[in-house]
Amino acid sequence: MKQTLILSLLAASLAAAGCSSPPSSTDTTPTPGATTSTAATSSPAPVALAAGDAAKGKATYDGTCTACHGPDGKGVEGLGKPLVGSAMLAMKDEDLVAFIVKGRPPTDTANTTGIDMPPRGGNPALTDQDLANVVAYMRTLK
Repeated sequence: MKQTLILSLLAASLAAAGCSSPPSSTDTTPTPGATTSTAATSSPAPVALAAGDAAKGKATYDGTCTACHGPDGKGVEGLGKPLVGSAMLAMKDEDLVAFIVKGRPPTDTANTTGIDMPPRGGNPALTDQDLANVVAYMRTLK
């Protein structure tokens, strides 16, 4: 009974939103405003984000990035490269966010450490805006 009520409410919500049914897994119609990727190895498209907030970014950095890149961004030997003075910080914000979203596996030819940089720093709960905040904080590291 409860499931039927929930499904009825969901169907009514979809109809009110102008949707006849949720897209099937084989539906190839792009969603307006959505970006698509043709291959798992392609770079994610840069995403338009609000300007990052360095104070919020520090909190996220401290909880996610310090284990490998150190609390001062100078890296942790055998885990993560230094961010301070890194060519990565010369990238545009949206490109750097896209890089962090994707990460860099040890098999990537551009990976010079042989150590995995997991997507989203290993924290899949981080949003793109959270990462923009981290980038804003990274730019304050000296």
